[in-house]
Amino acid sequence: MTIEKTINGTALTVAVAGRLDTTTAPELDASLKASLDGVTDLTLDIHALEYISSAGLRVLLSSQKTMNRQGVMRVSGANETILDIFEVTGFSEILTLV
Repeated sequence: MTIEKTINGTALTVAVAGRLDTTTAPELDASLKASLDGVTDLTLDIHALEYISSAGLRVLLSSQKTMNRQGVMRVSGANETILDIFEVTGFSEILTLV
């Protein structure tokens, strides 16, 4: 998995590529927690994400809860497989998908 961050004032875009699973989720979680202070607009660009496990979903949920308190979070670029996972798990109702 690779993580690329772009910050513009209080807006943060995090591009995630590869597999977000039990092995890589802690890395993304730590990276997001270290970066969200003062951020009011978070975009997670997952167009290059190939797979997401329940561990990855927990990271998204945790980030969504944080951003509910301090701003907005959007998830962009989900492929059809990831969108299906979001639908089945109910995450399509929790996340703002663009």
